Amino acid sequence: MPDDRSIQVSGLVREFKGGIQAVDGIDLSVTGSEIYGFLGPNGAGKSTTVKVLTTLLPPSAGTVTVAGYDVAREGAKVRASIGVALQDVALDPMLTGREHMRLQAGLQGVPRAERATRGDDLLERVGLTDAAERKSSTYSGGMKRRLDLALALLHRPRILFLDEPTTGLDVQSRTALWDEVARLAREEGTTVFLTTQYLEEADVLADRVGIIDRGVIVAEGTPAALKEEVAHPTVEVIPRDPEGCAAIGAALAPFGEPVAERGAGSVAVRLRSGADQLAEIVRALDVANVTVAHLALHEPTLDDVFLAKTGRSLEGAGDGSAEGSPPIEPSRREQAAA
Repeated sequence: MPDDRSIQVSGLVREFKGGIQAVDGIDLSVTGSEIYGFLGPNGAGKSTTVKVLTTLLPPSAGTVTVAGYDVAREGAKVRASIGVALQDVALDPMLTGREHMRLQAGLQGVPRAERATRGDDLLERVGLTDAAERKSSTYSGGMKRRLDLALALLHRPRILFLDEPTTGLDVQSRTALWDEVARLAREEGTTVFLTTQYLEEADVLADRVGIIDRGVIVAEGTPAALKEEVAHPTVEVIPRDPEGCAAIGAALAPFGEPVAERGAGSVAVRLRSGADQLAEIVRALDVANVTVAHLALHEPTLDDVFLAKTGRSLEGAGDGSAEGSPPIEPSRREQAAA
């Protein structure tokens, strides 16, 4: 019996005219009810991979099964099993939110008796009940994204593909979408394949992440394991008297390698043995007789992973939000998983 919530990819190649290989022989295995974050810069092969997985593009080589069906030979069965929200939201500006839901329900074969209730439930879930009778042309970007997500969920797909769904959204809209994605996986067992350029987004939501660069997967694993693999935490100390930096540097030297200053008048060291050294560091600073104004432990990020694996930072790294929004709270990953 096919695994109706998994994605299995072996040796996937997608080549375009001129011999350009957007995807160069990747392997993927996403299990049921998992949120898989697929990271990479523009042009890395993320969207091409999603288009193959959702039957919008045929593979040039390799085998791909989604929900237990071969994407090349059983495309109709794949499409019946998945929901898709791509980067470009395709809505009819003349239809209201509720009219969109009714139309999509009919196209997806939702039983007539369930259509109104199912549509209203989803509109409420994504926070669009009050705007249900408004034309989508009057919706903000965040509202359009949330309506698109509701449309993708109408037929209760076993696998949901989200291709950079929160790009450009305000922090409130992004948070609402994150909460719904986490709930789908946790409560309904939906498998989620999420592409994003926001590293913090993957850290909050994903059970595992894969990093693709130039058509090749360069790293894969849980966010915690990848961060532990490539980087140790950094301790940063700011003395009350700036002249104390030299003494702090000498006190911290046995614990790790110095790193570039994060700010004027601070000393930072990447710890060799991790956060367990923190108590010893405090004692060493006390022995050095330096008055400390501020001490902080900086955990490694997925941007550290991406930098280590590709030699460059990812667009959106360190942003964590739409333009002008505050950074993401580190505790949101625990909240999403709770």
